[in-house]
Amino acid sequence: MAYHLEGRLLEVCDCRVLCPCWIGEDPDNGTCDSALAYHFDLGQIEGVDVAGRTIALVSHIPGNVLAGNFRVAVYIDDGASDAQQEALLKVYTGQLGGPVAELAKLVGEVVGVERVPITFEVDGGRGTMKIGEVSSAELEPYLGPDGSTTVLANTIFSTVPGAPVFVGKATHYRSKHAALGHDLALTGHNALQSTFVFDA
Repeated sequence: MAYHLEGRLLEVCDCRVLCPCWIGEDPDNGTCDSALAYHFDLGQIEGVDVAGRTIALVSHIPGNVLAGNFRVAVYIDDGASDAQQEALLKVYTGQLGGPVAELAKLVGEVVGVERVPITFEVDGGRGTMKIGEVSSAELEPYLGPDGSTTVLANTIFSTVPGAPVFVGKATHYRSKHAALGHDLALTGHNALQSTFVFDA
């Protein structure tokens, strides 16, 4: 087995709730500027333990998500060792196949890879994400009549293939990245959370 990863996702973008990308429609603004972080509660990549690590992607999607050609800045949390960073980049560039490679196929350009402090917290369906000095967001879920989190499943596009996502909104989303054209300070826009298990 090349990798086994279990963890949680936090994702925000500048689309309104719910981001049309997930159902294969064009983004609300014609483009989609997003930030997402994967935190690994358990994980092995070719024998390298990556439990406790986080990888984040700050992205510009130029049109319909299924057409690809994303421009992406990759961030690894600054607690990662060189071996952990190398292993995570192998997965997230698609070199080791599996479900993550399906997402990697859509990336047209990686504008940079950096190690930065990353904050990733989920508590009671709410979440906080901070990627260095580049992006930050606070997320809260939508709830059904029984008080459980609203779930989106079986979508044509997913950043967590095979896993349902919890639909929410960002009480704030800030992102500033010159190379990607990010200069955002938004409230009440799209946010998603998930738990995932990836095997390849």
